[in-house]
Amino acid sequence: MLLSTTDIIHGKKIVTHLGLVRGNTIRARHIGRDIMAGLRNLVGGEVTDYTKMMAEAREQAIDRMVEEAQKLGANAIVGVKFSTTEMMQHAAEIMVYGTAIVVE
Repeated sequence: MLLSTTDIIHGKKIVTHLGLVRGNTIRARHIGRDIMAGLRNLVGGEVTDYTKMMAEAREQAIDRMVEEAQKLGANAIVGVKFSTTEMMQHAAEIMVYGTAIVVE
């Protein structure tokens, strides 16, 4: 599956637009991670547990979007964008969306 943040894929011809596809996941923070993040906040630096958690969430959202596009018969997704929303205290949604297409 080809993914692009632009509306075209250079060297490919768009044959069919199949529509909007999306994938999302909601992740909650863990109390143990919160304690470590609080300590890290005191001394400064990257909160690696949260960085890892968000990276995993993005990958899961992408996988879900790709799965939806494959069900439509797409072989590419253009205009890929990410959105993050705080759903409630200590929980965030990661959403990725784009347009499923067929290219040749």
